[in-house]
Amino acid sequence: MNTTDKVLTILLREKRYVSGEEISEMIGLSRASVNSAVKSLRRIGYEIDSVTNKGYMLISGPDILSLGAIGEYLDDSRLERVVVLDHTDSTNKVLREMAFDGASPGTTVIANEQNAGRGRMGRSFFSPGDCGIYLSYLMKPDTAPSDAVTVTAWTAVAMVRAIDRVAGIRPNIKWVNDLMFNRLKLCGILTEMSVESETGRIASIIIGIGINVKNRTSDFPKELRNIATSLAMASGKRINRAELAAAMITELDKMSRDWPNKKEEYLAEYREADMTCGCEVNVLSGESKRLATAIKINDDFSLKVRYPDGKKEDLSSGEVSLKVL
Repeated sequence: MNTTDKVLTILLREKRYVSGEEISEMIGLSRASVNSAVKSLRRIGYEIDSVTNKGYMLISGPDILSLGAIGEYLDDSRLERVVVLDHTDSTNKVLREMAFDGASPGTTVIANEQNAGRGRMGRSFFSPGDCGIYLSYLMKPDTAPSDAVTVTAWTAVAMVRAIDRVAGIRPNIKWVNDLMFNRLKLCGILTEMSVESETGRIASIIIGIGINVKNRTSDFPKELRNIATSLAMASGKRINRAELAAAMITELDKMSRDWPNKKEEYLAEYREADMTCGCEVNVLSGESKRLATAIKINDDFSLKVRYPDGKKEDLSSGEVSLKVL
């Protein structure tokens, strides 16, 4: 964490006047460095009052994703495994490289903007700056790949919890990985797995999450305006992205600790949030598309569908789309 982030975190946490001397002692740097950091924060939009013999107090600030802003909600030890970037091509790609170099479980990469964000089935994920949260989280479970297919579903539950905590709304889940509100897409999840060739065990699981937070209708490309929404549009509230990012990390940490032993808890919440069962869906496989009715979320989080001829099938992967959105 750089000096500016450290000073911001202190001001956010203290919520009082803090003297330059006290801040310099907290971070182990000179008062001149503290003063320089305060000037930097003011330049990017933070209103910081300063009073002789009292020090500095944060009055208000912009909605900027930074390590310092997230530090209001996470302790210092957790922040050590968080990287925040203003822009990147893909947070999953950055974290994949970090995992290869030995990053520890729980390492998290967050970006304000992506220019090559990806969704399922090789699609691009719209990731404009200053609007959303694009976050990748590293798991290293000691298990076989076949045991990890539920991670995406568990992550969806974790994100429902995080959004509910900060925005006060509970999205629905469209099987298997989309969070929806009023049948409009709010959040996408992409899970990528690496397997050790020698042992056949998982080397890493990277969970990529993109949430539309501040977008207005005009911020979306025309082709997305009728199928996407944001937390601001859904809740009618001003959402603090740093607070939401911290809540996402907290819920992912909990999910990582819970997996796979608390399956019943996550399965119950998944089924409660599910919006797919009971709907007609198109089951997509390559270039083919088959009409079916989604009838059940199975105990392994697969989706049971029934085709018009009465045949049933359990889908553990692939893509389904609701027939009418």
